[in-house]
Amino acid sequence: MARIGVTYEDVQRAIDELLSRGDAPSVQKIREILGTGSFTTISDHLRNWRQQREENRDVPPPRGMPAALQELAEGLWRQAQESANEALRHYREEADRKVEEAQESVADARRQADDARQREAALASHLSGTEQRLEALSAELATSQAQCETLKAAENRVSTRLAEAESLLQRHRDEASRMAQEHQQAMQACEEAHREKLTQEEQRHESAETRLMTLLDQARQERLASEKAAAGREEQLERRLERQESQLQELRARLANEEKHHREVDWARRQAEALAEIRQHEQSLLQARIDEQKRHLEEQVERVRSLEQQLYRCLWQAPKGASEEASDSNKSAGDNRQGDPSDHRL
Repeated sequence: MARIGVTYEDVQRAIDELLSRGDAPSVQKIREILGTGSFTTISDHLRNWRQQREENRDVPPPRGMPAALQELAEGLWRQAQESANEALRHYREEADRKVEEAQESVADARRQADDARQREAALASHLSGTEQRLEALSAELATSQAQCETLKAAENRVSTRLAEAESLLQRHRDEASRMAQEHQQAMQACEEAHREKLTQEEQRHESAETRLMTLLDQARQERLASEKAAAGREEQLERRLERQESQLQELRARLANEEKHHREVDWARRQAEALAEIRQHEQSLLQARIDEQKRHLEEQVERVRSLEQQLYRCLWQAPKGASEEASDSNKSAGDNRQGDPSDHRL
């Protein structure tokens, strides 16, 4: 069977119970007493109760009694109302002042909360940008490291090629020296052979001087041809040696450029690592500021809740004190009436 919703009478009984205990009525406390009901329904009934209470506050007593008693009752009612209003004026002024202070505190807390949310959004945006820049720097650092590895490998290859070129140059130099030595030995052997042949010819026949001179000229021509051929080979070797030295200079220049680029890449890598450390430190500072703003916001919210509770206590305890003073005034007036003989005559 479906349960019937909370009625106005249920809410009024719960309010009377809270007032009897000295607690200010609220939607949460009424629902705790009833144990059921939606917050919207309870809030509507509570608003109606407050409206009726305000409307019935200044209602005079009914007129179904004698004129003298009616006049006395009206006078007592006016006196009680004036006493209650006088007693309540201070509480109302104090309550109004506290309400204004609470409203200002709430507005200030809301402004601070808005500022905190804006700062938090700005910090989050800045943090996101910092993380993106950090990721870009990390990618650039990885690229630089890869380039550094590539340059190291290229440097190793250039060093190997340079060593091979120097070894080849040394072999060419050794070969040129060996060929020059062999040429010199061949020239010496040729001259010795020609001298032996000339000596033999002179010893064999003195009359063959013309033939000997011819042979000598041939030997000289052969020697000149040999020397020319040796000079040509030596020139070729010198040209090859110059080309090898030019290649060696070019390789050394390339090695110097690559070493310079390697130093620049290493410097950029160190700069990127230093910048990454700075970004990480800024990120930790931003996180600390965000935590501090959240803590400050929680303190402001707790302060607003405390002010709301004080406001409720001020609003609901003041009318209770005024009603007790009005009741005491009525009792005092009744006692005076019983002690006055003129009242008995009436």
